Amino acid sequence: MTGVGRRSFLRGALAGAGAAAVTGLTVSADAATSTAVAFHGVHQAGITTDPQKQAIFASFDVIAASKGELAELFTTLTDRARLLTAGGALPPLGITAPPADSGVLGPDMPGDDLTITVGVGASLFDDRYGLKGRKPAKLTAMKEFPNDSLDDSLCHGDLSLQLCASETDTVLHALRDIARHTRGAMQLRWRVDGFQSPPRPSGTQRNLMGFKDGIVKPEPADHDKLVWVGQGNGEPAWTDGGSYQVLRQIRMLVEFWDRVSVGEQENMFGRRRDSGAPLDGNSESDIPNYSADPTGGAIPLTSHIRMADPRTPDTAASQFLRRGYNYDKGTDSVGDLDMGLLFCAYQQDIARQFEAVQTRLIDEPLVDYIRPVGGGYFFALPGVRDSNDHFGRSLLA
Repeated sequence: MTGVGRRSFLRGALAGAGAAAVTGLTVSADAATSTAVAFHGVHQAGITTDPQKQAIFASFDVIAASKGELAELFTTLTDRARLLTAGGALPPLGITAPPADSGVLGPDMPGDDLTITVGVGASLFDDRYGLKGRKPAKLTAMKEFPNDSLDDSLCHGDLSLQLCASETDTVLHALRDIARHTRGAMQLRWRVDGFQSPPRPSGTQRNLMGFKDGIVKPEPADHDKLVWVGQGNGEPAWTDGGSYQVLRQIRMLVEFWDRVSVGEQENMFGRRRDSGAPLDGNSESDIPNYSADPTGGAIPLTSHIRMADPRTPDTAASQFLRRGYNYDKGTDSVGDLDMGLLFCAYQQDIARQFEAVQTRLIDEPLVDYIRPVGGGYFFALPGVRDSNDHFGRSLLA
């Protein structure tokens, strides 16, 4: 698409979005707007929100031709996210215009617990838009670790979208709507569709290796020191209320894993497969007592949970907020099952938290059965405060 064509398309998309925003939603009594998650706030929804059943994680290359077009892109993203998360019926655009919506959710869009979370990558802060001096202090391109097998086509990006909802068609509808209205300003780089497994039989979801995943989470009282970026610490003022997002597409070599004995699997994880309890405990919520097991007789010193979080005073500050989803891509080119975990984590400092944990996990026994192949580091923008605010407003000011 030529520069003129791209700009014309973008202006057209913005006009449509603006018209819908001004006109507002027509809410039917049958629309499931009661399940809408509040869009406005100091922080974006979709970070501390309880994980919904379905998700799409997508990364985009921004192709806006100027800082002005970038601002239009963020405004359009805000307008679409505000409308999509509210639910209801979009007004018609006229008999000669294309329909206002794809219609895949019917005439009234359900709220369906939809959250749309927007992040920016380090590459957005190059020379294109004059933002180099405004980059979040701790934002870099994703680091490659010794046991990774990264595919560049599945890594990095200028902008990330995390779409989560109760149903698959809701997140697909949201992605399709956003793609329609931002065409000419950003293009898809990579995408992973994820799902949360139901508790079986109770408690935390299981990953596709059969173990409960994401049991340990920081307490809400600790979010200000572990999840949210605040003023100070060398961060630009505009970042206040945001959070660093780490995405990792981790393929699981399940054909090989399924041939390993349960006892060996449990020693690699450090937890019981049936209950999720640490090997020295009885339930998934039990705290492993490493001080009573200094030689690893109960929980091996090389187990995943012990290497990731030794539970020492020095490692307490490396905890982060997990928000992972299982994924299934079918089969690869040689007929092997292509499934695994879309690891998602939010934190205040990637080096202090995720990278510190990942460094401790280098050469853990599990690396024979997992293969990190993609992902990226992003900065989840501060929340949209009210109807006059939009994504990236303070960044571009």
